[in-house]
Amino acid sequence: MTKETTNCLVIGAGPAGYTAAVYAARAGLKPMMYQGPQPGGQLTITNEVENYPGYPEGIKGPDMMMDFEKQARRFGTDIRYGIATSVDFSSYPHKVVIDESHEITANAVIIATGASARWLGLESEQKFNNAGVSACAVCDGYYYRGMDVAVVGGGDTACEEASYLSKLCKKVYLLVRTDKMRASKIMQERVKNTANIEILWNTQTDEILGNAEVEAMRVKSTLTGELKEIAIRGFFVAIGHKPNTDIFKGFLNLDTNGYILTEKGSTRTNIEGVFAAGDAQDFTYRQAVTAAGTGCMAALDAERYLAAKGIH
Repeated sequence: MTKETTNCLVIGAGPAGYTAAVYAARAGLKPMMYQGPQPGGQLTITNEVENYPGYPEGIKGPDMMMDFEKQARRFGTDIRYGIATSVDFSSYPHKVVIDESHEITANAVIIATGASARWLGLESEQKFNNAGVSACAVCDGYYYRGMDVAVVGGGDTACEEASYLSKLCKKVYLLVRTDKMRASKIMQERVKNTANIEILWNTQTDEILGNAEVEAMRVKSTLTGELKEIAIRGFFVAIGHKPNTDIFKGFLNLDTNGYILTEKGSTRTNIEGVFAAGDAQDFTYRQAVTAAGTGCMAALDAERYLAAKGIH
């Protein structure tokens, strides 16, 4: 196995990772970044981004992430392709193995591996991704103003998405697989008392229909097997996200869903010299702008940590 050392290692290349790299590079930390399996993160599968400050006309997700990358490179970030496959935080400096073949020893590690949306597993779901199918109502709901849409899920996230969309859309169908929701009582009451939200109990998605864009969904009763088509323009999957944190288990404190736990008001983890930013530790907001904010925080935390240790 080949070996290498660096002062500051950034794992992941979404808004959090790139922002951390920009700040770390400007602070003279000479960061090394590994982009992971999806360089640019979830925004690379997002068509239009209109809610990120500084882009008054909006911008395509992949184009925005290219801008982030150019800025990080401009200040000297060593950006590389590769996937972190294992870590060893049991001793210091910390060790991270890339592609099972290259070991990086780092004085500070910033984790920005993000989270991946959980999908239903339908082929049509991927076919219409960014053409009517979304996993983020706050990101994409604006494009379906005055239209009929559907939300899949029975937890708090699904109820929140349905409530948000109800303010923009003509009609919101909430698809729940059983005769009860997992959502908190207050969230259930909110959707039940919203006039333009219709809850379809004991219902699962059989297929998403359309040509170039979503035009309808075919749903199936979990009780009788009866199929029915309903015209919609937007289909929102709200069955949760999975943080990309598996390789950190056993070293970092994670919550029950796998999100990295950080000290309140900081990006510090339970391991000295390891910091976490973006959706790998944020299960509440999950926005590009909040991810970038925590990326800034992680770089500042790392800079102060290294300075306190006399490492420059």
